[in-house]
Amino acid sequence: MDKIRNFWETLTIKNKIRVFTISVFVALALAVLFDAWVVKLFTKDFNDIMEDNSKGGEIVNAIKRETDAFDEYIRGTGSTDQEAWEKSVRDTEAAINAVPLDYTHLGDTRFAVLQSLRSAYEVYCSKRNQVITDYQSENIYVDKLYDVYNMQKYLSSYAQRFVDFTMQEGNESYRTMLPVITRVPFITAGLSAVLFFAIIQISQMLNSSVTAPVLKLATASRRIANNDFFIDDVVVDNKDELGQMVSAFNKMKFATGEYIKAMEEKREALDQLHVQELENLEIEKQMETMNLELLKSQINPHFLFNTLNVIAGTANLEGAQTTEQMIEALSSLFRYNLKTQAKESILAQELKISRDYMYLQKMRFGDRVQFEVECDVDENKIIVPTFTFQPLLENAIIHGISPRVEGGKVTIRVRQQEDKLLIDVADTGAGMDEETLGRIRAKLEGGEDTPLDEDIVGIGLGNINRRIKGMYEGGRLEIDSVLGEGTTIMMALPLHRIDD
Repeated sequence: MDKIRNFWETLTIKNKIRVFTISVFVALALAVLFDAWVVKLFTKDFNDIMEDNSKGGEIVNAIKRETDAFDEYIRGTGSTDQEAWEKSVRDTEAAINAVPLDYTHLGDTRFAVLQSLRSAYEVYCSKRNQVITDYQSENIYVDKLYDVYNMQKYLSSYAQRFVDFTMQEGNESYRTMLPVITRVPFITAGLSAVLFFAIIQISQMLNSSVTAPVLKLATASRRIANNDFFIDDVVVDNKDELGQMVSAFNKMKFATGEYIKAMEEKREALDQLHVQELENLEIEKQMETMNLELLKSQINPHFLFNTLNVIAGTANLEGAQTTEQMIEALSSLFRYNLKTQAKESILAQELKISRDYMYLQKMRFGDRVQFEVECDVDENKIIVPTFTFQPLLENAIIHGISPRVEGGKVTIRVRQQEDKLLIDVADTGAGMDEETLGRIRAKLEGGEDTPLDEDIVGIGLGNINRRIKGMYEGGRLEIDSVLGEGTTIMMALPLHRIDD
């Protein structure tokens, strides 16, 4: 049993599902074969016995009817005419020939009796026909007539012997099958128990190797969603895609927890410095740097939870390739968020992270989410603020696309206008009413330090607005939205190239 479990743990999820499916089909096939055997036992075998008895009895009856018809026809004492006589002869021939002269089916004794009966009947037919001919020409001989009578008795005795042997062999067959028949209910119960036990065992192994790890991941994800990153590692025995995913999850959890711990320590130190040197310009610059670092560490636990659930579901339904692509995209996203130190980065890198993020969202929402990038500049030579696109995309998904059952489309447009770089992040989501839009515009224009209401558009928009205005002279961020049609975030930045 341990060897079977070890072998089971090394199988991929796809092969585990395949083994379970095959086992169910095998169980069904065995049940069908057993039912077919029972049907054959109770119908075909019994039917063969009854049919043999019936055919033997028909031979006896046919010979008896022909004998009576012959006697009435010769003596002229009954109602038998030429047509009735010929019909009785045809019936007898049909009854004798109805039983196949098959040695395998009849056996030694019945085969010999039937062969003798057919041979005797041929001789009888010859003498009978001669007597009929003499009768019609009125030259009948009594001794020939009595020879036919004697042959009829002989045929009747042979036919009766054939019937007796047939019934005897049928009784022996029935007595042979009787013990099997009495054991059929026990065989059925035993086979059902074995198949049921096998299916239950495979189901339990499938549950322990697929469902249990997914539930552990879900439990850990809920705790991470509550900002508890310092939980015990998720432990599973899997050596398949789920095992790899759990290992990657543990590593990401540990790295994220350590980074957040470091950021908390930095924040505490920064608070102490802020109390001592509140009006010091250098401290204000450090605070801006810390705000940027803190922004990079703001990982949405809800997004992590949902993404990991999508990965787990995909691992159940697809092969390992899709799972690897999702883990790779998620790892790339975390790596960029956690390790990028610069305030600015190449546009191509920001667009790559945007595509990775939207790839995960498409795996989560399916066809409900569409994504498109329209870039009219050389993305490998243009510099933009770091972490500009992802918070806006997250706002578009959470507040725009997600509330709509039919989903929507998110589009990034990048273009040049004279010495300005114009960036639009637009969605065809739920949009917002005039009152909400007015409040958001007022806060963006006022430049208050307090973050925007997360229930409205998320916390990233105000941070990006402050960074753009702080980093670039003349930089601006605008928002436009129509309820039921969507929202567009428009950014205008000075055009910075790598070679400038």
